[in-house]
Amino acid sequence: MPVEPTIAPEIFTLRPDFTALSIYAEDVRNKPSGAHSETLLRDACLALDSAPWAEAHLASWRDAYRAFGAKPQRTPCSVEALRKRAQRDGMLPTVNAVVDLYNALSLRHALPVGGEDAALYEGSPHLIRAAGDEPFDTVAEGAPRIETAEQGEVVWRDDRGITCRRWNWRQGIRTRITEHSTRMWFVLERLEPMPIEALLEAGENLIEGLQRLSPGVRTSRLYLDASGRSAP
Repeated sequence: MPVEPTIAPEIFTLRPDFTALSIYAEDVRNKPSGAHSETLLRDACLALDSAPWAEAHLASWRDAYRAFGAKPQRTPCSVEALRKRAQRDGMLPTVNAVVDLYNALSLRHALPVGGEDAALYEGSPHLIRAAGDEPFDTVAEGAPRIETAEQGEVVWRDDRGITCRRWNWRQGIRTRITEHSTRMWFVLERLEPMPIEALLEAGENLIEGLQRLSPGVRTSRLYLDASGRSAP
């Protein structure tokens, strides 16, 4: 069944302009990184400032992080972290074909994009403000480690625990997309002043990239904002 995420009301209290585009895909045939995915990343690194809203959108995410007590200079949103690495190294490291695809789209659209192995989820994704006791599986100094979120921190979670800390800062290990993943869930997260049309375009680009990789892929989309959720 398609993944159907929920967003807690307190998230929209924090940021009424928050909008998410949820994309579910099944029958995906992922594969190792190759020449095509490397080209996607390289081209995205050369086009960091092509989106006219890019810097303002990053500034909005910094404000959103500060609003729930995070320090964006230390734990930046996912797309800002990617941009800093691209600016420093001129290229992003490859992971696998699907992860390279959504990282390239994230850079090109100045937009946080997350991807998860839907088969490894327990229940549906929920975006909430943490109670402070939710477990988060990660790696520290090369060793597995279980952390807990800070009270009030914005996190994505399922019925088992946190899947992504500080909104979209760091993904957990358990639900990462690998070359063996076939059912996937993606979330594209937007604030003002990024145009809604640009968010939807990024979603179309993601689906087109998945179709190129897996001609038999099946996808569905949900658009979520303060008014509820609907098909885009």
